[in-house]
Amino acid sequence: MSTVREGLPEGRYGRSADERADRRLKIAGSVLGVALLAVVGWIGWGYVAGQTVSAEVIKFQVVSDSEVKVHLEVRKDASVAGVCTLLSQDRDHTEVGRADFTFPQEASRVDELVSLKTTARATAVELVGCQAAGSAG
Repeated sequence: MSTVREGLPEGRYGRSADERADRRLKIAGSVLGVALLAVVGWIGWGYVAGQTVSAEVIKFQVVSDSEVKVHLEVRKDASVAGVCTLLSQDRDHTEVGRADFTFPQEASRVDELVSLKTTARATAVELVGCQAAGSAG
């Protein structure tokens, strides 16, 4: 009895069409993956490098139905004046106060207690964002 072979002898006739297609797909996938990582890295670097002023709300205290005291830590270039926008919300997440605060001090780190006026009792304070004074956006 003889054994019947199902395929071609291995290595005798070169690669099959499926193997060539698989290799092309792997190369194309690798190139696209590297390109995607490069784009994400470029966008991330542009965002981080573009932040000349940043801040953090350390704590806040509701003083009355119309005022909140906010302890803000601002980090910036010493030569730049920074502007930070704060937002306060009530229990129903309705905006009850919003204000811009300017930090003209010639220091790279500024700790300051600011007073945010509100139209109703605030339960939360959020830092919307910071930017260099005079910059658009």
